Amino acid sequence: MTVTTVPLSEVASIVSGFAFKSDLFNDAGDGLPIVRIRDVTAGTSRTFYSGTFREEFVVNDGDALVGMDGEFNLGIWRGGRSLLNQRVCRIEAADNRLSQEYLVRFLPRALKDIEARTPFVTVKHLSAKELRAINLPLPPIPEQRRIAAILDKADALRAKRREAIAKLDQLLQSVFIDMFGEPATNLKGWAIGVISDLLESVKYGTSEKADLAGNVPILRMSNITYNGEVDLSDLKYLRAESVDDKYLVKPGDLLFNRTNSKELVGKTAVYEGPVPMAYAGYLVRARPRQAAGSTYISGFLNSAYGKATLRGMCKSIVGMANINAREFAAISIPLPPRSLQDNYASKVRSIKARRTALVHQQIALDGLFTSLQLRAFSGTL
Repeated sequence: MTVTTVPLSEVASIVSGFAFKSDLFNDAGDGLPIVRIRDVTAGTSRTFYSGTFREEFVVNDGDALVGMDGEFNLGIWRGGRSLLNQRVCRIEAADNRLSQEYLVRFLPRALKDIEARTPFVTVKHLSAKELRAINLPLPPIPEQRRIAAILDKADALRAKRREAIAKLDQLLQSVFIDMFGEPATNLKGWAIGVISDLLESVKYGTSEKADLAGNVPILRMSNITYNGEVDLSDLKYLRAESVDDKYLVKPGDLLFNRTNSKELVGKTAVYEGPVPMAYAGYLVRARPRQAAGSTYISGFLNSAYGKATLRGMCKSIVGMANINAREFAAISIPLPPRSLQDNYASKVRSIKARRTALVHQQIALDGLFTSLQLRAFSGTL
């Protein structure tokens, strides 16, 4: 099929947001919700604007919005009648040759292509001019609807996998509370100690500079997720001759992110191995006295109570927050019996095995979805 390609501006309306006065923003529900960049992917906002506005800057449920700074994300608005703030664009089909469903399915890939070739120093910026110049393949309306329906079904499968993974993350939290009780109240009456009671050693990581060359992977603070996983998707490396054994982690070691933003400082995960890896200076390696200790500490620090404890104790240093190794080791923690910690670690391994299987399925579905997108917008689907 021969498909006509047109500039996006020829068939779509692209409206840039307005610089509303921030001193008229409020959290009390006075006025209309204001849509800022951080609200685009969430689809809702809890910040309101109480001043005057022009109707052209109103957004409604179902509108397609694009964040113009950082990651160029597309979001579908679900927050009711709201206002479009600066650095957010609303994009709507404005020609009977284009369906909104097809437009919404096309834009994410187009935005990622622009993002990939956009130079930046600190933050990437997208212009409305670049949006208007996007080349849009424009098959007949029935074909557009067929393509959108196929991608909708494929994306629904991806969403189900993401939901299943999220439920397993919630299950991990529930298992901890069920077995050990709420740490804040300690209704099970466990003795109270400190984290160092469960550890053999605590050490800072290496200050050696990492890059893409080398043969020893190094774990950095970005490799520890907020939910308590080790993410190996973006690794850098050290040369073997620059790595001292004391800076290597082994399976069962606990990694604690001692310096980060206030929201992320204290990210904690258990390293499962098996490949020997180094760890960077913004991480603390805690080696447990017995294997289940690291799993228990990780569960404790990743609980709602643990997160709140970490937020309350971190110190800000030039825009970053810090909890040093001594402070980490001195955090108060209930000390349940070793047998219960062993049982908990076994349950966590089982749940994480199921989670890993789902993550692999998610990766496969993501690959399939990317392939479908390529075919859909090249006229070969």
